[in-house]
Amino acid sequence: MNIFLTGATGFVGSHIIPELLAAGHCVTGLTRSEAGARRLAEAGAEPYRGSIGDLASLRAGIERADGVIHTAFDHNFAEYRANCEKDGRVIATMGEVLQGSDRPLLITSATVLGDNGDGRPAVESAYYPDHPIPRIATEQAGEALLQAGVDLRIIRLPQVHDPVKQGLVTPYIDHARQTGTAAYVDDGAQRWCAGHVGDVARLYALALDRGQKGARYHAVAEEGVPFRSIAEAVARGLDLPLVSLSGAAAQDHFGWLSMFVGLDKTASSTWTQEQLGWQPVGPGLIADLDAMDYADRTVPAM
Repeated sequence: MNIFLTGATGFVGSHIIPELLAAGHCVTGLTRSEAGARRLAEAGAEPYRGSIGDLASLRAGIERADGVIHTAFDHNFAEYRANCEKDGRVIATMGEVLQGSDRPLLITSATVLGDNGDGRPAVESAYYPDHPIPRIATEQAGEALLQAGVDLRIIRLPQVHDPVKQGLVTPYIDHARQTGTAAYVDDGAQRWCAGHVGDVARLYALALDRGQKGARYHAVAEEGVPFRSIAEAVARGLDLPLVSLSGAAAQDHFGWLSMFVGLDKTASSTWTQEQLGWQPVGPGLIADLDAMDYADRTVPAM
C-alpha cells in the first residue's frame, strides 16, 4: 500500500517509515520544508510538501493514498486546548476524503483518555467522550468518522522515549535545567506509562496490517514508572538537587507542566499485545534517561 504519513519527519513518524518500508509498503511523507523533503527522500519515502494547517494540500495528498497514518500534532502546550481542537478538524478532513472507501486511517491519541480516574490502568476498550483532558477532541473526531463508516483505528501513546527524547519528560528536563531543581509532587508516587520509540513505531505498522476497524491500541511497554524515579534520573543526569513540592507549590513551579506532573497516568497494553502479537523489546524509560548526554542535548524539531 501507499501510506500517507503526517508527522513524517517528527520523532515518532520518522521511526515509522522504516517499519512500513520493511513491511513492503510505500510511504508518502508530509513535510513543510525542503530540509524535511531531503530527509524523507534519504529515508526512502516520497516527500509531499504541505502541512496539517493547509487542509487543501492535505486533501490532495490523501486522495492518492491507500491508507493514512496521522502522527502530526502541534506540541505548543501553552495552546494545548486549541491545538487539540485543531487536530479534531484535521482528522475530520481526512475522513471526508476516505469516506466511502475501505482505506484505513490510523490516528494518534493518548493513553490517559482510557483512564476513568478510579486508580486502575487505562484500557483500550474504554472511551469517555466527556473526558476532561482536551485531547479527547481527537477521539471525538475519530468516533464521528467511525459512525460515518471510515475504517478508523487509534494508537494511544504513553511517554515515548529514546536516549534523546522522552515525551513530556523532555520539557520537564528543560524546566529542571532552567530552575536548578528536579522536582516532583508530594511523595512522587504518581506513575507515567512509557514505551520505547522503536516499539511504538512497530505497533503502528502492525495496527495497519493486522488492526481492526474501531480498535484502540496502547503503545505501552511499562504500565507505570513512578514520577519520583523519573525525577531522580533527571537529578542524576543534570547533577541537581531532588525536591518534593506540595500540590499548591507545584502549580506555581511547573507552570503549564503542572496539568500533567501531578497526574497518575498508568495504562495497560495486555489486549493490544494479544490482538497484534506486539511484544515491546526496547529499553525502559529510566534506562534511556540514564543513557542521555545531558551535557550536550539537542531535541529534534517536531
